[in-house]
Amino acid sequence: MQQHILNIIYMLGSVSFIFGIKMLGKPESAKKGNLIAAVGMGIAIIGTIFLYESNGKGLTNYPWIFGGLIVGTVIGTLMAKKVKMTGMPQMVSFFNGMGGACAALISLVEFNHLSHEADFTDAEPTHLIIIFLGLVIGSISFAGSMIAYGKLDEKIKDKTLPLQQVINIGLLLVILGIAGAASFGFFDTPNVLFLILGLSLLYGVLFVMPIGGADMPVVISLLNSFTGVAAAMGGFLYDNKVMLFGGILVGSAGTLLTVVMCKAMNRSLTNVLIGNFGGGSKSTGESKSISGSIREVSISDAAVLMKYSKKVVIVPGYGLAVAQAQHVCHELEQTLEEEGVEVKYAIHPVAGRMPGHMNVLLAESNVSYDKLVEMDDINPEFKTTDVVLIVGANDVVNPAAKTDPSSPIYGMPILSVEDAAHTIVMKRSMKAGYAGIENELFYNPKNRMLFGDAKKTLTELVSELKNI
Repeated sequence: MQQHILNIIYMLGSVSFIFGIKMLGKPESAKKGNLIAAVGMGIAIIGTIFLYESNGKGLTNYPWIFGGLIVGTVIGTLMAKKVKMTGMPQMVSFFNGMGGACAALISLVEFNHLSHEADFTDAEPTHLIIIFLGLVIGSISFAGSMIAYGKLDEKIKDKTLPLQQVINIGLLLVILGIAGAASFGFFDTPNVLFLILGLSLLYGVLFVMPIGGADMPVVISLLNSFTGVAAAMGGFLYDNKVMLFGGILVGSAGTLLTVVMCKAMNRSLTNVLIGNFGGGSKSTGESKSISGSIREVSISDAAVLMKYSKKVVIVPGYGLAVAQAQHVCHELEQTLEEEGVEVKYAIHPVAGRMPGHMNVLLAESNVSYDKLVEMDDINPEFKTTDVVLIVGANDVVNPAAKTDPSSPIYGMPILSVEDAAHTIVMKRSMKAGYAGIENELFYNPKNRMLFGDAKKTLTELVSELKNI
């Protein structure tokens, strides 16, 4: 009877995951979907604690279980409440890394149990394969996520070793070879597990280290799928259906998101992984020289230009998050609409430093979801747009992606803001963006630069609009 109740609880938890992920597909239902999935996970955890039995015995180490739950809940809540929007990608990487570490620890613990219960060489190959897969994938996800965290936080620089691709592929083959041989009894020492652990952690570091620039959102999504697959291995080991189901959902959703983002960037996943793009890439030849001059615009002139426009498109970027200017940006949108101006937001798939970064940022300031327009839908509209206001974005509006084959971002679809009648770029300085290259748009005769802190400048722009 107890097991039947637990199975029903697991089924309810699994269904909540499905509905939760489905609702995450739309901004207006994402918050509710996240809550539903969290409730489902909570029910599954409580059910496991009080109803799970193995060999007729239930769990008895309640102090450790609830102690861990309380400590984890407190730490997680405090971190989530204190994190700034600019730190959200780092937090996502950190939490994902912790998930990978937990999956790897499960493999370590279960291997220890197995080595005490039976002779290592007599263990079932299938059981060992699952243990090794959980260890390898979880360790790679943990190490890779920690490197991604450091790079996003600008504490770790992109680094490419000589023959990086050969080293990475060779190391991965060695890891899989040792794990496969150990699974079929070719090694008679349990210490091989720690060798695989060390090599997997090393591979996770080398895997992410050369990847940078606009590829980081793709890497975060891919590492997230790794953690899901590693968690699914734990579900196999414990014959826990909700853990297996949840891991498969996370793994498949992360993989699909990675593929969709690569498609939106007109790049293959292979190119991303071998470091042909972003901070760790090397362009062929020398980038072409940019001719033209930089033209600035005053607050008053920018306000007049926007006030008497019919249509204004705002392009948000990481700089908007850095300045925490999303609320005053929304105020600018409302002020322009009061003047009869149509206002939309152009969202690039990799704007910011994680998938959906700009959507989350603008949702925080209560921007209407129907004003957030994806790249493929907004690009045709730029030809009928009077002014494009670019706030803290750089690489996603750089025409070099279309015109300069020597550029490391060549081939990446961008927001075609140069088609608009006027563009205004808000930046603190002429410093290059995350990909580390100059932006051709700055020298376009139709473009004007508006230098300064985004929050301060947008506040002054709103004030000027109201006073015209």
